[in-house]
Amino acid sequence: MGPQHPSTHGVFRMDVVLDGERVMKLKPVFGYLHRNHEKIGENTTYLGSMPYTDRLDYFCSLTNNWAYALTVEKLAGLQPPERAEYIRVITAELTRLQNHVSLVGFLLQDMGAMGTPLMYAFRERERILDLFESLTGARMMCNYMRFGGCRCDLPPGWLEQAQQAVNEFPRFLDEFEALLSGNEILLARTQGVGVLPRELAVNASITGPMLRASGVNYDIRKVDQYGIYDRFKFRVPLGDHGDVYDRYMIRILEMRESVGILQAALRDIPAGPIVDPKAKLRGFRPKPGEVYGRIESPKGELGFYIISNGSPNPYRYRVRPPSFINLTILEDICLGHHVADVVIILGSVDIVMGEVDR
Repeated sequence: MGPQHPSTHGVFRMDVVLDGERVMKLKPVFGYLHRNHEKIGENTTYLGSMPYTDRLDYFCSLTNNWAYALTVEKLAGLQPPERAEYIRVITAELTRLQNHVSLVGFLLQDMGAMGTPLMYAFRERERILDLFESLTGARMMCNYMRFGGCRCDLPPGWLEQAQQAVNEFPRFLDEFEALLSGNEILLARTQGVGVLPRELAVNASITGPMLRASGVNYDIRKVDQYGIYDRFKFRVPLGDHGDVYDRYMIRILEMRESVGILQAALRDIPAGPIVDPKAKLRGFRPKPGEVYGRIESPKGELGFYIISNGSPNPYRYRVRPPSFINLTILEDICLGHHVADVVIILGSVDIVMGEVDR
């Protein structure tokens, strides 16, 4: 079965055993997009791997950059300046907004709502991509973070444009929710469908909105407080049933919390340098050791594990991607449902295959 989801275009399918239209068995089949990312990471310099992280999850290149930069900074003992930390939070939360709004649009398209919800979602996403383009020069493969800070400072007028986009985002969410959240077709197609029990979610190492929709209060921005997230007040929304509807609502509620974080960060961002003066990009050789760094990416825990032997390249380079881990329970949450439900359940998992096939 497949591909039928926009991000699975020819590189993901499911082997499904049916009884009539009921799913009796289901095995995800992937591996067609393998780009040797981790082995390339062991054969190029630390900085040389940064552009490859953009392509892991092409919806979330800036958070991918941050996770990798944060890991190397732990290894090398670098500390980004205040302004760089604020810029990282701002770009990460903008990334969360555009990832979640795209997920909701795709999910509604998977459900048969052709056109309107996805176009509304992409209209808002484009405004955020405009900000990314003016900051990094790219709309999707944004290569911006550097070890110890950021590649360049914000361009003139960028903060004002970001403030306007953030201020107007809640009005879009209100409009979107009025159109969709109480829609009887959406309720009928999503409530009680694809239920992920809390115990299974924890035992399978599920993270991100998938985990929180099952009622587990776990957000790395809270438990690790990396960067400067301890300075912002925000709520961790939780679901009650772990079904597709809860996964939809968690994304909506998380976007509202991200707006609050963005408003505080845009208000409080200080002036100053954007790179740790100790950071040396040429001849970068961190001391021998091993480190694991992680962030709360829009899809869940994104981690990098690196072993350094003191050479210019990592001795070992490993990625812990949320899309791959979250996909492992697909059979469990599809069994007993109709074929038509499988399309929606997969859409609610929110995967990008570049993260799955590394």
